[in-house]
Amino acid sequence: MAKNHVIVLTNLKSKIQESKLPQHIAIIMDGNGRWAKKQNKLRVFGHENGAKSVKEVVEASAEIGIKHLTLYAFSTENWNRPKLEVQTLMKLLVSSLKKEMSHLHKNNIKLNTIGDIQSLPKKVYQELMDVIELTKNNTHMTLTVALSYGSRDELINSLKEIAIKVKNNIISPEKIDESVINQHLYTHNLPDVDLLIRTSGEQRISNFLLWQIAYAELYFTDVLWPDFKKQDLYVAINDYQQRERRFGKTSEQIKTTQK
Repeated sequence: MAKNHVIVLTNLKSKIQESKLPQHIAIIMDGNGRWAKKQNKLRVFGHENGAKSVKEVVEASAEIGIKHLTLYAFSTENWNRPKLEVQTLMKLLVSSLKKEMSHLHKNNIKLNTIGDIQSLPKKVYQELMDVIELTKNNTHMTLTVALSYGSRDELINSLKEIAIKVKNNIISPEKIDESVINQHLYTHNLPDVDLLIRTSGEQRISNFLLWQIAYAELYFTDVLWPDFKKQDLYVAINDYQQRERRFGKTSEQIKTTQK
């Protein structure tokens, strides 16, 4: 690594305030296909290089003390992509899980997943379960991978479950509140998102964690996902720490609370 690059990384990292770290960062990893196209390569080449960015961002997040990192790896809509691309993504997922299993465990990182994982190919599902089982007691950071995930599907499923419980007199309608809904989401074991990052220049949410990002800070960058590295994560966190999070209150109320 070049000396100047190390200096830049060190400076960016040193600006991060530990007391203001986001507890939960979620990332929409976008731009693999466009990155590959720019280099006259197949989209698969972009996905392969995107996997390298995943590793770097996971390591950087754990290193600075992020407790929860959620990555949007494969949406319910992604099943509609060309068959070859979907097959390649699944193979890449299996190989990545095998490769990173011991690394996650060694670094005390717990793997979690959200989405309709029953719809995944059997081999992918089994590898996923193996890593989840191995890392289930790890406590340094929870890495959540969203697979076959769609936020609207998640909300529909949770409402169906609640409706069945109301019908069976397990829950009364008067008792339904945010807490009850949270308990029936895929993310019931995760805190709300503090910082949502999307790469590649697109500025939309794409059916990702719609309930959980109600008060998240949104950060959009033109950097394509395979080019998104440690320094880009540090820049996003520094930007986040410059913002005033009011949660519906006024600036004056926030300042009074902080005194």
